[in-house]
Amino acid sequence: MYHAIVRRRIRQLFDAVNQGDAEPVLEQFAPRFEHSFLGDHALSGTRRTLAATRRWYERLYRLLPDIHFDLREVLVSGGPWNTIVVVAWNETNSGTDGVRTHNQGYHVVHLSWGRASRLVICPDTAGLKATLDRLARAGNEEAHAAPIVDI
Repeated sequence: MYHAIVRRRIRQLFDAVNQGDAEPVLEQFAPRFEHSFLGDHALSGTRRTLAATRRWYERLYRLLPDIHFDLREVLVSGGPWNTIVVVAWNETNSGTDGVRTHNQGYHVVHLSWGRASRLVICPDTAGLKATLDRLARAGNEEAHAAPIVDI
């Protein structure tokens, strides 16, 4: 039963992101958390504060305003005190230049008593970097900005 509840909640959070609303995701973080995105580009890096993580989601929506995730699989393991969730997804977006692109990847989430203490986003970084490079060539300077990180 617990795993079904977690799967449903994860799907709801992705639905919110698909609608351009990161607030439900931000509300799920534990007081101490880590939000990481793999790679070396404008969306990469690690954040440990809500302020930096909010700025990251704001950048995500500025760069990929119609980003949409289709979940392939949501795997849940563990009890409420130590839950690991792996989400396999396909993602589409039009970027700020209107060119439709596709990507795929995984989110790995560690939950403790329903709160996210760690979120690691693992996309196809080569595909994302190509999209960001294309956006920069089209004049979007933020596509090549330094990652949003904090200590």
